[in-house]
Amino acid sequence: MRALAAGTRASAVVVGTALLAAGCSSGGGDGGRGEHGDDGGGGAAAITQQPKEADPFWVNPDSRAARQVAAYVKAGRTADAEQIRKIAAQPTGEWIGPENPEQEARGFTEAADKAGRTALLVLYNIPHRDCGQYSQGGAADGAAYRAWIAAVARGIGDRPATVILEPDAVLHLVDGCTPKEFQEERYDLLQGAVATLAALKNTKVYLDAGNAGWGHPDQIFEPLRRAGVERADGFAVNVSNFYSTQDSLAYGKDLSAKIGGKHFVIDTSRNGNGPYTGGDPDERWCNPPGRALGEAPTTRTADPLVDAYLWVKRPGESDGTCKGGPKAGDWWPQYAMQLARAGG
Repeated sequence: MRALAAGTRASAVVVGTALLAAGCSSGGGDGGRGEHGDDGGGGAAAITQQPKEADPFWVNPDSRAARQVAAYVKAGRTADAEQIRKIAAQPTGEWIGPENPEQEARGFTEAADKAGRTALLVLYNIPHRDCGQYSQGGAADGAAYRAWIAAVARGIGDRPATVILEPDAVLHLVDGCTPKEFQEERYDLLQGAVATLAALKNTKVYLDAGNAGWGHPDQIFEPLRRAGVERADGFAVNVSNFYSTQDSLAYGKDLSAKIGGKHFVIDTSRNGNGPYTGGDPDERWCNPPGRALGEAPTTRTADPLVDAYLWVKRPGESDGTCKGGPKAGDWWPQYAMQLARAGG
């Protein structure tokens, strides 16, 4: 079962210190702009930050969803704009691209820090990722991956960041998707990534640990240890998937009990209606119909072991070229609208 509804972003431009200059526009990428999220575009389309006490994560005022809101406002489609605003107004993960990791990490964390918030970053570049599926790719080899992680760390520096590390990387060691000849290297790469990120002054790192539907925690807790979870702040569950918060909480608590009471975070971005149960079981994770936005990102959760509900996957971005979707990570306004309308 594929845990990851592929959320890789296209690295269209370099985001860096220019993100904060001259109107703080990021151009064609997914950077941010403006203290307190003022996008400079006027009141109707402006995207602002959430209250810090409940949701300390940065809302990107120049996200694809925010641009869609602005486009709908400009076209007079105010009702549609308000639907997509449900997505644009929430902090979502920034998936760091393969080509300019230091500049992107610096750009996002600088913009977040200027707004008094914490950047949420997703690192998804492990070699041989996704086992040849819709998000196949990743770093060319171990040396390239280590260099990429080091560049991300330089970009973050001492600024606040929460990092979700390598969706599916451990899970695919367990389910046999990753060939045996690559497994020892993958453990080593994950250990190194955890160590590098955990050494940063204001960075929290959560290693991906699958979801409530793939298998049992007994199958993954030892691999998580081998991958370095004990040095991490915790683990992440339900990344890019659709399992309910209740089921994710039960899975996470069971897993936590096996690895020393580690805390965890839950991706609630699209789990409002739970998982899809129709169609090909092997592709139920990929652009399933009838799904809905889940609980808004917050650090006020239902259990002290859960550090946050997060929108790690960015609602409205395709999981891959299935069910009529564009390529993985591309913005899909029709699907975004369906999620928003179903989400209340």
